[in-house]
Amino acid sequence: MDLLVVLAIPLLGAVLLALFGHRNGAPYLNLAASAATFLAACVLTADIIANGPKQALGGQFFIDPFNVFLVALTAFVGLTTAAFSRPYMRIEQEHGRLTPARLRLYHSMYQLFMLTMLLALTTNNMGILWVAMEAATLSTVLLVSLYRTPQSLEAAWKYFILCGVGIALALFGTVLLYFAAERVLGAEGMNALLWTHLDAVKARLEPSVIGIAFVFLLVGYGTKVGLVPLHSWLPDAHAEGPTPVSAVLSGLLLNVALYAVMRCKVLVEGSVHAAWPGQMLMGFGLLSVLVAAFLLWRQKDIKRMFAYSSIEHMGIVTFAFGMGGPVANFAALLHMTGHALTKSAIFFASGHTAQKAGTQRMDDIRGLYQVSPAMGWGLMLGALAIVGMPPFGVFASEFLILTTAMQVQPWATPLLLIALGVAFGAIFLRVQGMVFGSGTLQKLPHRPDMLPVFVHLALVLMLGLWIPGALVSWWHLAAGMIGG
Repeated sequence: MDLLVVLAIPLLGAVLLALFGHRNGAPYLNLAASAATFLAACVLTADIIANGPKQALGGQFFIDPFNVFLVALTAFVGLTTAAFSRPYMRIEQEHGRLTPARLRLYHSMYQLFMLTMLLALTTNNMGILWVAMEAATLSTVLLVSLYRTPQSLEAAWKYFILCGVGIALALFGTVLLYFAAERVLGAEGMNALLWTHLDAVKARLEPSVIGIAFVFLLVGYGTKVGLVPLHSWLPDAHAEGPTPVSAVLSGLLLNVALYAVMRCKVLVEGSVHAAWPGQMLMGFGLLSVLVAAFLLWRQKDIKRMFAYSSIEHMGIVTFAFGMGGPVANFAALLHMTGHALTKSAIFFASGHTAQKAGTQRMDDIRGLYQVSPAMGWGLMLGALAIVGMPPFGVFASEFLILTTAMQVQPWATPLLLIALGVAFGAIFLRVQGMVFGSGTLQKLPHRPDMLPVFVHLALVLMLGLWIPGALVSWWHLAAGMIGG
């Protein structure tokens, strides 16, 4: 019942906002729906921690410590992003970039996007997982193109085409997965795609078929993760869409896509009994870290720069999951959390920064601290957190990943260190100039809401200094389920 409430609230919110999303109270309704979703996710999380994994609707939905952790994280970031978007979208409307009709589209699609991500995380059916990922793509295409400028329309089409090709490859992988499962499970129909059923018989699945399926699934869902060389849609979508959309794309959707990859990895490793699935993840992850780190130096747009930073960090997480083992998996889960919280906070701060400067071009943004100390410190602390400065949680997760790599994959450690150093220099140099330089910025017509920025950064700081015991036990359980 708790699970159905988690899914029903954003669905109801999407319907109501499709009708009333253009009215003055729509931002508050969007915020209320997001708050209710978060509360329902908290109740569901407490139930899973107390009573263990559970299924619903005849096994079509399945919750365990791995996905309920991501459900709680998704609902929380969805709530803070809804709070941030309330003044942000009003300022955009004051600046003439949005009409009431587009605001209605934004509010309804925002709740629909949250629904698709929560559906992807909670479904037990690998076919429904594919449908949810495709629905997430379609809803975010409309959000990315919200401004209807030539640049935003181009970015939306690029996102649609590239992710459409990727999701088509994932569909073929899902078909192959069903083919392998049907030969073992018999005439169970679509129940042959239930992940719990597949996990129970993974040792009996045909290794050659399941291996080919994993390649298609990794490339398909890896496109949504933004892994190099499948990443080119991501910087454009982040740069041209509204900032709240950038925050949930970078902080949430990439995690959901990687979750789908990891569910598939568990199955293929249990079938083929070989190291190559993990090696593929390490290869894609390391390539993403290296390419994104060096491309950071070439960026002139603030949102594009942090989009490439997202590619870098998802590469780190993918590499850690590829190494496998309890420590690497724990570090990957910690890094997913730290990145989601930090990157969304950075996009919150950079969105209001771009509004004050009237541009996203970093060379034209100067003196942020002088005009708005809260905004300046928010951007600066967010940048320090995302580049892995201690004592933030991103440093703790990167330290665990690096020390694990020194033991099990020593050849990769120098490459990771070089990439992290290059990314540190690129981001710190740019952000320092924007925050502490001298310049003039305009006053905004509405007061920005910086509370979500500092709430996120406080949580990331806590994860670097002290992780609650319950959270540690939760992540250990999730890391064990991922295996490797």
